[in-house]
Amino acid sequence: MQFADYESKTLTELQKIAKESGIDNYTRYRKRELIYELLKVLATQEGRIFSQGVLETLAEGYGFLRVDNYEPGPDDVYVSNSQIRRFHLRTGDLVAGQVRPPKDNERYFSLLKTQAVNYLDPDSYQERTYFEEL
Repeated sequence: MQFADYESKTLTELQKIAKESGIDNYTRYRKRELIYELLKVLATQEGRIFSQGVLETLAEGYGFLRVDNYEPGPDDVYVSNSQIRRFHLRTGDLVAGQVRPPKDNERYFSLLKTQAVNYLDPDSYQERTYFEEL
């Protein structure tokens, strides 16, 4: 399932899925938080790694998901320039998705698939207004 599939369900339906998936304290989550938890479980079951963090874009065009305290660290996830452009990502966005471990000459995990941006489906998120244009 993808983010949009979960988004179309009611909170009650999501809680039922969460219970079946073995998520603890699933009733304490709001809908979007529960969707994140379900995506984590799904990624784990499929042998994939799920991560989320706050994006920091660099002048070179690529960026990193800052996982711990918004500061650079060893758990950061590399985000390619192509994903930043495709989803119109900006510094400060909360990004979640599937990641892969670093290859031989790489230092960081890399974002493979963007599944959510600021708790929204990334495909529908592209039409947002810039603060400066309000």
